[in-house]
Amino acid sequence: MRRRWRKAALIIGILFLLGFALLNLMAYRQVWAMTHFERAGQRTAPPEELSGARKLMVLFTGVTIPRPENRQTPKSLGLEFEIHRFSGAKGLELEAWRLPHESARLVIVLFHGYASAKDSQLETAVALHQMGHECWLVDFHGSGGSAGDTTSIGWDEGTDVAASFQFVKGKDAGRKVILMGSSLGAAAILRAVAHEGVQPDGLILECPFNSLLETTKNRFRAMKLPAFPLANLLVFWGGRQFGFDGFAHNPRDYARKVNCPVLLMNGDNDPRVTPANIEEIRRNLPQNPEFYLFTDTGHESYLKKHPELWRELVGSWLQNPVRF
Repeated sequence: MRRRWRKAALIIGILFLLGFALLNLMAYRQVWAMTHFERAGQRTAPPEELSGARKLMVLFTGVTIPRPENRQTPKSLGLEFEIHRFSGAKGLELEAWRLPHESARLVIVLFHGYASAKDSQLETAVALHQMGHECWLVDFHGSGGSAGDTTSIGWDEGTDVAASFQFVKGKDAGRKVILMGSSLGAAAILRAVAHEGVQPDGLILECPFNSLLETTKNRFRAMKLPAFPLANLLVFWGGRQFGFDGFAHNPRDYARKVNCPVLLMNGDNDPRVTPANIEEIRRNLPQNPEFYLFTDTGHESYLKKHPELWRELVGSWLQNPVRF
């Protein structure tokens, strides 16, 4: 009987170890696929749009994310622009578009979200330019006209933000600089402020995630799959692949270092950054930020979804003479 129990325990132990190894292998592959852009291939659909069978396949094979490229330029929208290049994270060259505005008092530097490029911010930049502001649009490393093929989901992108801020300050000395970002771009801005010594005159943040772990869990919830333990393993291996502690990548903590005016926005139906997630960031901002929660809105462009309301909110915030 003892032999049988020992044999059964041994088999169970081996199966447990094999299962744990398989989970880690899946997590490692998932992270690699999500952070290393492909030069060819069709992008995997959002988790909410995948069938049950497709979700299982993606769990084992990982997603396909083509390298983000710019499909249009400011000239496509009738605006003259300049191209600038400078060094960012890990010495990789970054590309930025400048939309000059001679009479502008404020300069706004825009940063895109995950798996996109700076052309995704063109509509926003045009709206801001029409309000009378100079705009810069920056490609993070791994996207658009910048060098590289990877993303660290906001960690190294914080260094890109810092490099962009210093470059723009050198070109537009004497004018106030506002940093604006969406999703990953907003998280990278908060990291740059907290850990790169960046001191902007103001921040406009659209749907920054509160922590890498929580936003990873949200992806599994969107797929209606249990988040534990895969979400934790993804964050662990993601950090290992890029040389940082993924569990310490928390924009909610970075927010405590902000010492300038902030306009914070989110959607009430955002599956990636829930109202509870954004509330953690809002609470941690030392200065009472101006906050707006868009109704019936997900993880999407607020300008496209609510054009008049967005223009009114952002325009009045930027034009406040007491603030700037």
